[in-house]
Amino acid sequence: MNAPDSKERIAVDTYSLTRPVRTRRYGTSTTIWVVVGFLLLVAVIGWLVYRAQSQPQSGPQGGPPGARRGGAMPAQPVGVATAKTANVNVYLDGLGAVTPRATVTVHTRVAGQLMKVAFVEGQMVKQGDLLAEVDPRPYQAALEQAQGQLQRDKALLADAKLDLDRYQTLFAQDSIAKQTLDTQAALVQQYEGTVKADQGALDNAAVNLVYTRITAPVAGRVGLRPVDPGNIVQPTDSTGIVVITQLQPIDVVFTVPQDDIPRVVKPMKADQSLAVDAFDRDQKVKLASGKLLTIDNQIDVTTGTVKLKATFENKDTALFPNQFVNVKMLVDVMQSAVIVPVGAVQRGSRGTYVYVVKPDSTVTVRPVTTGPAEGDNVVLLSGISAGDVLVTDGADKLREGAKVDGVDRAQQPAGVAPAAPDGAAPGSGKGRHRRPDGQGTDPQAPSPHSDTKSSS
Repeated sequence: MNAPDSKERIAVDTYSLTRPVRTRRYGTSTTIWVVVGFLLLVAVIGWLVYRAQSQPQSGPQGGPPGARRGGAMPAQPVGVATAKTANVNVYLDGLGAVTPRATVTVHTRVAGQLMKVAFVEGQMVKQGDLLAEVDPRPYQAALEQAQGQLQRDKALLADAKLDLDRYQTLFAQDSIAKQTLDTQAALVQQYEGTVKADQGALDNAAVNLVYTRITAPVAGRVGLRPVDPGNIVQPTDSTGIVVITQLQPIDVVFTVPQDDIPRVVKPMKADQSLAVDAFDRDQKVKLASGKLLTIDNQIDVTTGTVKLKATFENKDTALFPNQFVNVKMLVDVMQSAVIVPVGAVQRGSRGTYVYVVKPDSTVTVRPVTTGPAEGDNVVLLSGISAGDVLVTDGADKLREGAKVDGVDRAQQPAGVAPAAPDGAAPGSGKGRHRRPDGQGTDPQAPSPHSDTKSSS
């Protein structure tokens, strides 16, 4: 086969160069459709998730969780309680410290050797009981010396008075000069002053002799002994002989917010005695009961509180000086208040509410206003009447109109626990502070304008 000539080759090359190049577009189009499909799939899944979250109670066919297709909503097992009326004590709580009525460091009033210690460390003593004794012999000698000096000066005074009487007689007879009479009268006055000084010295010696017996100035408990017999003690010793702390009665100083001052001052002006109870640090053990003694005359501006002082007889010495205690002061008694268990009150973004069980075993959400709490119960100021049945356990699975199977804990036999949803422990308070749907804003919760009051 003959090779083409040069002209034919040039024509072929020119055609190949001028022919448009075809690009394969099917690869880019496929990628775009894959991305669009993926985005649509993500959008559908997101919409389904949003719908499931917005309707957490919906089942496969729009019914409640666990409901069969075409079946009715099953009753939720819950714990219930009946609202009751009772007299509720209103307390003011405070943190305080036990303060002894008196704390005395007993010192010796005279210097000398400590001869005797008559107390045992930690002993309860009465006022006037002998605590210790200083060597009395030097002070006994000083007393006798003062007695002798007084007796001598009294004799001189008596002699001077006799001479004065004689001089007055002689002066009347114009037998002596007036100067002699005046000198004798001055001598009598001098001796009278000396006798008074001697009497004072005698009294001082007698007091010092008494001070050699150291007695308790107040009743209370003695502390540890800082000095032993045989040591020389001085009135200027810093440690003293012993420290006595008065325990019966004893005081507690505690604080309350300044906003509660009117609730304290009002009964005090009416001469009403406010009862005060002292509890331990964990507020579990009641240590003593007493009454309010007084209120301070000013507010601490740094803390916004005012100090109060309560007194306790402390017969069993349960209160100890400088001990920290929790104080509950009774300021009022609410008569015939509506009370419910604390677990019945739910709190959501729109306020405080409860689930009320209606006669048809369905629940309805009702906003309430809470009052003071006492123990496991809380006062409801509005929204509930005595006799209403409220849900106390399992409220986190409920919504408006849900059907329930309630078990009243107060009427259960001993040892039987109330039913709880999803295996939750009865009385665990699960969902007690959550909205009923457990997710976002409760659609059946009370409106934001519902007022709530914290317990005092």
